[in-house]
Amino acid sequence: MTKRLLTNARLVTLAESDAPYGMIDDGALVIDKEHISFVGKAVDLPADTADLPREDLGGRLVTPGLIDCHTHVVFGGDRAREFEMRLQGATYEEVARAGGGIVSTVKATRAASEEELLTAALTRVDALIAEGVTALEIKSGYGLDTDAELRMLRTARRIAKERPVTVRTSFLGAHAIPAEYKDRADAYLDEVCLPTLEAAHGEGLVDAVDGFCEGIAFLPEQIKRVFDEAKALGLPVKLHAEQLSNLGGTALAASYGALSADHLEYLDEAGVAAMAQSGSVAVLLPGAFYTLRETQMPPMELLRQHKVPIALATDCNPGSSPLASLLLTMNMGCTLFRMTPEEALAGVTRFAARALGLEDRGTLEAGKRADLAIWNISHPAELSYRIGFNALEKRIFGGSE
Repeated sequence: MTKRLLTNARLVTLAESDAPYGMIDDGALVIDKEHISFVGKAVDLPADTADLPREDLGGRLVTPGLIDCHTHVVFGGDRAREFEMRLQGATYEEVARAGGGIVSTVKATRAASEEELLTAALTRVDALIAEGVTALEIKSGYGLDTDAELRMLRTARRIAKERPVTVRTSFLGAHAIPAEYKDRADAYLDEVCLPTLEAAHGEGLVDAVDGFCEGIAFLPEQIKRVFDEAKALGLPVKLHAEQLSNLGGTALAASYGALSADHLEYLDEAGVAAMAQSGSVAVLLPGAFYTLRETQMPPMELLRQHKVPIALATDCNPGSSPLASLLLTMNMGCTLFRMTPEEALAGVTRFAARALGLEDRGTLEAGKRADLAIWNISHPAELSYRIGFNALEKRIFGGSE
């Protein structure tokens, strides 16, 4: 079937509109192969659609397919024991001495085969797909040596072949300093990170380059070296920034035209203004805020005042955000960060697409890719309001179910 018509729908277009959510009641949508060719009121359907195969959606809500624009779903092992230790009062140092923290994930990831990484990652990806996710970003960064980083990225590429979902990869070699390079961050960049980035790019494994700019990871001048290499390779950048302190990483990322800066709890107005000028998306990660029991909220009002686009993502990872539900993330964005339900939904569709450089999706508009989620709800605010409830009726990916 190359062309079909969906009718009797409430269309949540998320496009620029005077209507909240870009809502169209009594709507109709025409899918032509992989793309949308018409979106609007049923009474405005073109005459040449009269004989198309049609599906009555019974008044259900239709949104763009959801997009999780910041994940670490490929990794080895888990950190449940570390979680238990922290609840029992163990300090970060005690957890680290017991073999916990990122060191444990690096060890497990290095030991895992590509097949083992794939099998584990697919369980998390399947949970996201079941909630209407049609695209996601996957980062490396738990290998921290050439072989393991490339294995993570190859696994991420395989996920898009194993499941009906778009995957964008981010090279995150500058995620942490591995134990064997303790106190030698620049040597790690010279000997491992930058050569691995070049090798990964040579294999076609990288869509963007990321880093973690913090005192416990890499300083701005070190991130600049990574970004310079990305620029030389023609790759866009993004950055974990201002999560635990304000080192000016966001402004640095903006100066490179970054797709996004992520976390941002300690972001100041200068950093917000830099994002506004560069068009970078602010990706907020309430799962990490919740898990780490943080108290410093991202500067929501400054982001709004400067009209910085705001996205939401799970940050699905084994340590600080073991979260594989984008619907719960939306609720957290509203409850913890005081986002509106409309901001939350735009944050996992329209602006999440922008954070990944996917300009062909994220809204319901003619010419956009036909990635849709159809919901058994009456109002889009229900997607953020409900907790532990999945109202997905079905998902359409590239025009196919």
